[in-house]
Amino acid sequence: MNAYELVAGKSIDSLRQVERPAKELGAHEVRVKLSAAAINFRDLMIADGNYGIPAGQVVVPLSDGAGEVVEMGSEVVRVKKGDHVIVGFWPRWLDGQIAPEKISAQFGAGPDGTLAEQLVTDENALTIAPAGLSFAEAATIACAGVTAWNALFVRGGLKPGASVLILGTGGVSIWALQLAQAAGLRSIITSSSDEKLARARALGASETINYVKTPEWQDEVKRLTNGRGVDLVIEVGGKGTMKRSIEATRLGGTIVVVGGRAAAEGAAVEPGVLIGGAKTLAGMMVGSRQMQEDLISFIETTGIRPVIDRSYAFADAPAAFRHAAKGAFGKVVIDVG
Repeated sequence: MNAYELVAGKSIDSLRQVERPAKELGAHEVRVKLSAAAINFRDLMIADGNYGIPAGQVVVPLSDGAGEVVEMGSEVVRVKKGDHVIVGFWPRWLDGQIAPEKISAQFGAGPDGTLAEQLVTDENALTIAPAGLSFAEAATIACAGVTAWNALFVRGGLKPGASVLILGTGGVSIWALQLAQAAGLRSIITSSSDEKLARARALGASETINYVKTPEWQDEVKRLTNGRGVDLVIEVGGKGTMKRSIEATRLGGTIVVVGGRAAAEGAAVEPGVLIGGAKTLAGMMVGSRQMQEDLISFIETTGIRPVIDRSYAFADAPAAFRHAAKGAFGKVVIDVG
């Protein structure tokens, strides 16, 4: 089968298309003919050597993919041949609280990822794709979609009428915006691009802030909320954003950190700021299979269609990585099939 390999820490330039033998199936394993795979920021971090896997390790990259079940082991019961399925980010985190053994493996960072024509995995790592979505749309769910779902409704516990500040317009952020709009939340979103902010308003953003034109954007957030601040901030780990995110949060509110897009310069937090505001600073690592299934049910109920910034052919995978590195609006997808 055709696949791509990437050398961790050797940049996008190390991405190479290779021929790999098809794997044999175990009793509980499934062979998925992949049709689409999606790029996440973590995939760029792996390429740059900033993700905690050994430099020089060769991986089949990408954690997110969707395709069709074409073969099953003798004891598989969760799926059947012909099912359209999504690969879960953490193949061992099925439900419940996060635990070391549940996050001991992730696709594209050890186990082979989804930038290949086929994936062989345990049946428990798969969920049925939402009815009505294309493979490309379904491929955006597992990392960015589940991260946004967890941040808003599981870790964040938001209810209709609550307010959320969303930083940026990347994959997690646009998923969060779409979920917030569908759930009746008030959303404020930031970007350095007026064009992207206009697109965000078209998706239902309640308010938008250009953080280049308004560098003290935390003050604008408080103005827009009558001095109160938002209930929740989705913090993507941008350079120098943490202190402003905390200030933009209401008394008793929550800042959920979902990424580390920039160096931690200026990110130190004084404990008194959190104590004095009774604010919660929470880290988060995507989510479980149960969260993915809950999100899929929500997608089918609300009719959400994930935003794809651009789709690339399999042969153009290096260009897809470079496009994602420049900063996409929503998701960058690779057409595997």
